[in-house]
Amino acid sequence: MPAIPRRWLDQLAIIALAFFWGLNWPAVRIALFEFPPWTFRALGMTAGALFLFCVAKLCGHRLRLSRSELFPVFVAGFLTITAFNLLLAFAQLNAPTSRAVIVTFTLPIWTVILARILLGERLNKRRWLGLGFGIAGLLSLGWPLIMAGTFSFGLFLALLAGISWALGTIVIKWLPVTAPPMSIAGWQLAGGAFVSTIGMLVYEPWILTEGLRWSEFKAEIWVALTHHIVFSQALAYLIWYQLLARLPAGTVSLSTLMVPAIGVVSSVIFLGETPSLPDFIGLGLMTAAAGAVMLPSRRSMASPNAPAT
Repeated sequence: MPAIPRRWLDQLAIIALAFFWGLNWPAVRIALFEFPPWTFRALGMTAGALFLFCVAKLCGHRLRLSRSELFPVFVAGFLTITAFNLLLAFAQLNAPTSRAVIVTFTLPIWTVILARILLGERLNKRRWLGLGFGIAGLLSLGWPLIMAGTFSFGLFLALLAGISWALGTIVIKWLPVTAPPMSIAGWQLAGGAFVSTIGMLVYEPWILTEGLRWSEFKAEIWVALTHHIVFSQALAYLIWYQLLARLPAGTVSLSTLMVPAIGVVSSVIFLGETPSLPDFIGLGLMTAAAGAVMLPSRRSMASPNAPAT
């Protein structure tokens, strides 16, 4: 049986990642109906970290980080996991989910710009095209809101989340580590769980005395929580770091522009939200940006095992 070309595997991984994170947007909003934000993030990150540590141990991967790996792993983890997830939890409490997902996924734009400045990554024609579509999508969404004075605090938090993610991505590419991706993701989720637990104890101490009404949770709460922990936290971050180890930061980040499309459509289906015309225009432009980056070049078509660029 012929081996599947690595380029195809990378693109399948990107598509899986887009669905894991895209469906997570309505999942998080549904879960936040029952969970306060700090508690929800503490629970999700703790469970995600334990899941990855168990799988890593079963697979024989090393869990211990060397001294030189501690700084890049935890700084990048704080930016891409801890700050990103906490900012989004509060963003979704203060803005429509379908709009927050589009604003957040300006993150590939910031990543491409920072990667060019700090890492010296070259921008080929397709990356320039993807960047142009992405910026146009952001403007089509954000400009009418700014002019109308309705660019809310929640959307500002979503924008900060995107910038935080981009900075974390640059850190892990700038200071690469040799630890297995599963171990990296596990430790970063553990760091996020630690920070979120402190936030829970400070801002939501009543959880320790009153607890949560677990027995009263509806089925959709359990489905949302399961998806968030297993797919969007554990598996998604594992896939992300495996892709980031093989592909340019700008390419991987621009490819995630499929996430808003899935996030918006699933928010309409599961949350009953109604995006505006600028939302759909921005969504279409950002999807085009992802397509510009993901479509294989002639060179990669000629070499089946060439990485996606």
